[in-house]
Amino acid sequence: MPKLCINIDHIATVREARKTIEPDPLLGAKLAIEGGANGITVHLREDRRHINDRDVLLLSQFLKSQPSLFTLEMAATDEMLSISSKIKPGLITLVPEKRQELTTEGGLNVTGQKQYLEKYLESLHKNNLMVSIFINADKEQIKTAKDIGADFIEIHTGPYTENPSEIELNKVKEAISYAKHLGLKTNAGHGLNYENIIPIARIQDIEQLHIGHSIISKSVMVGIKEAVREMKQLIKNI
Repeated sequence: MPKLCINIDHIATVREARKTIEPDPLLGAKLAIEGGANGITVHLREDRRHINDRDVLLLSQFLKSQPSLFTLEMAATDEMLSISSKIKPGLITLVPEKRQELTTEGGLNVTGQKQYLEKYLESLHKNNLMVSIFINADKEQIKTAKDIGADFIEIHTGPYTENPSEIELNKVKEAISYAKHLGLKTNAGHGLNYENIIPIARIQDIEQLHIGHSIISKSVMVGIKEAVREMKQLIKNI
C-alpha cells in the first residue's frame, strides 16, 4: 500500500485570504497525522502565496524526531537551496514554478536543464538531503532524472486526473515500471481525489501518494481527520 502524504498548502491559502493567523497549517499537520497520514508535504513558493518560511520552520521542528515524514516542494533556486539545507526535511521535491499559475502546471523539464540540475542535486546531496523530481510520465525525463542523481521521482498524475482513461492510466503505470527498472523510487501526485484515487493506488511500486487540495477541501466540510481517514480507507481497500 502506498503511503499517503498530505499537502497542507491550502490551509495556508485560507489563512492568507485574510492575512490572519488561522487556520494554522501546523495544527492541520498534527490533525492529519492523527487521522492516519504517513507524511506532510508543503510547497514553499517564491511568492509565498500560501506556505511561508515560518510555517516550514515550525513544521520542521514538529517533525524533527521523524524528518522522513516531511516533504518540502520547491523550485531549484539558490534561495531554496539555502532554506532546505537549514531545515533538512526528509525529502526535497523539485518542481517547476511560474508566478502566474494557479498550481503546478506540469513536470519539471529535466532534459532541458540537465547540467544545471545535476549541479543543483550535487549541492543538495552534499547537505545530506534526499531529492525527488516532479516530472511527467515520460521515459526520457525519467532517464535523465536518474542520470543526474535523483533518489526519487514523482510522476505528475495531472493528465490522468483531467482525462481518467486507460490510455493515461497506462502511461503512469509504464512510467513507474520504467523508473523501478532504473532503480528509482517513485511517488505520484497532482489532481488526485476521492473519485480517481483507486486506479492509481492499485499501481505497484508507488512509494508515496501526495494529495492536497481534495482532502483539504473535504476537510472544510467534515474535518481534516475524517477527510484523511476516508482517503486512507480507499487506499487500504484496493
